[in-house]
Order: sequence, then C-alpha cells, then structure tokens
Amino acid sequence: MVKAFVGLLLAAILAGCGVQRSEPNGGQIRVLTTFSTLNSFVQGVGGTRVSVQNLVPVGASPEEYQPTPQDIALISNAQVLVENGAGIEAWLDRIIANAKNPNLRIIVCSDGLPVKIGNPHLWMNPEYAKVYVRKIRDALVFTDSAHRDVYFTNARMYTQRLDRLADDIQREIDTVPVAQRNMIVFHNAWLYYNARFGIRTVGVIEINPGQDPNPAQIAHLVDLAHQYHVRAVFSEPEYSPKLAQALAQSAGIRIVSDLYDDSIGNNPEVRDYISMLRYDTGVIVKALQ
Repeated sequence: MVKAFVGLLLAAILAGCGVQRSEPNGGQIRVLTTFSTLNSFVQGVGGTRVSVQNLVPVGASPEEYQPTPQDIALISNAQVLVENGAGIEAWLDRIIANAKNPNLRIIVCSDGLPVKIGNPHLWMNPEYAKVYVRKIRDALVFTDSAHRDVYFTNARMYTQRLDRLADDIQREIDTVPVAQRNMIVFHNAWLYYNARFGIRTVGVIEINPGQDPNPAQIAHLVDLAHQYHVRAVFSEPEYSPKLAQALAQSAGIRIVSDLYDDSIGNNPEVRDYISMLRYDTGVIVKALQ
C-alpha cells in the first residue's frame, strides 16, 4: 500500500514538473508531411511504426495554401517533417519558425535532385520518388534506430513497387502513337512525368501559381494545339476549369479535368501515390488515343 502511494505521488510530481515518462523508441513516430501525396512514401517505409498527417488538406494545392494556427501546433508536436522543397511550400519556413520545435527533423525530398527552375513536381517521376523513399527511410532510422531493419525492408519493398509502377506506365504510354503524345496542361505538374515516359508538354495555361494568362498567351496555346494536333487540355479538380474550358473551346478539343498530382483524392482509385499515378496514366492514355 505504501509503495503504491509513493509511486502515485512520484508520478504526480513528475507530471507537475512537465516530465514525461517515455521510451526512446516506444510508440509511433509522429511524422508530418506538407501535402497528402507525400504520405504514401512515409506509410510505405514506416508501416505501423509511424503516425502521419499532412498540413495541406486533401484536394487543396500546396502552391496556393494558406497556413492556419493549427498547423503550428502540429509542427510543434511532430518528430519528423517531410516537405517536397523546390519552392512549392513557400509558406512553410515561417510556420516552422513559429512552432519553435528544436527537436524537429526536417526532410527536404527534392534536395540533390535535378530541379527544373520553377517546377517542384519531381515526385511525378517514380524514379525520383525512389529518392524520396530513401530519404524518409534514413530519417526514420535516425529517429528510431531500434527498428532499422523494418524501415530498410519496407523501403526496399516499396521501391520494387515503384519500379513495377514505372514499367506498367511505360507499357500503357507506348500504346499511344508517338505523334499523339502531346499535352497542354493547366499547371505544369507533368514536366517530370512526361519527360520520363515520352510525352511532350506542348503548353501550360498557368505558368506561375495564381497568375492567369493574357489573351495573347491563350491565342498562342490555341496555335500550339493546332500545330501539334493536341487532343485535350488537362487539368486537376482543385483548379477552376474556366480557363481550360475557354482554351479547349477555342482550339476545338476536349478538356480532361480529373487528373491528380499535388494531392491524392478522396476516391479509392486515387487514395495513394501508386494508385494515383495508375489512374492518371489511364486517363491520359484514353484522352491521347
């Protein structure tokens, strides 16, 4: 009885002093990503060893996101923060500073990769996604070295899935005649994907986030659509379809507005990175054939 009372008293004193009793590697690693597409890489490597959340809601654009006070609280409680970098999260540094989390380990996935100026969408090439996976693996091992083998095994298996994904995508793209592999896109999330799989990015409607094209630029895109016999204008659900519709109507071509890249979707068919790229590829191939 006395020992039990002393134990409870000690626990109360520790709690009152703000001391938390926890094992270094006990429980899940609290991982925060900037946007939902990155979650798949964390889950693929961490499995049940991680708890992952994203700052930018599903269906929203990380390029136009406005952070909230809740984001600061999430960062202050996270152990690992996974960001893409390359300028897509221009809003992030300020809230990291406000969160004042000195123990936060920050992973910038695009560092060291061949970033095209003004285009941060490297994850759309599965080969670059494999680099994201390796960086996340190393961060989780650093945070939880007792489960190093788990993270290495998971990362290797997920990388194999990415290799199969790339092979499957290429087989589908190869069914489209080379002369028809041309896309006009709303915003240029497809540069790395197209370069990897042999599709030409003929034109981009929104060159800079939030900046609408002028009439001369739209007219130029119409000319390009005719010159390259472009079959469709491609966009994403999170963007207003008005500009893409205007271009499609002027060029006499169709509009495809249900591609995913900056965000996964709420539907099961686009619930994670791999299913998202498989879905996108099917939509693109159907539109180009």
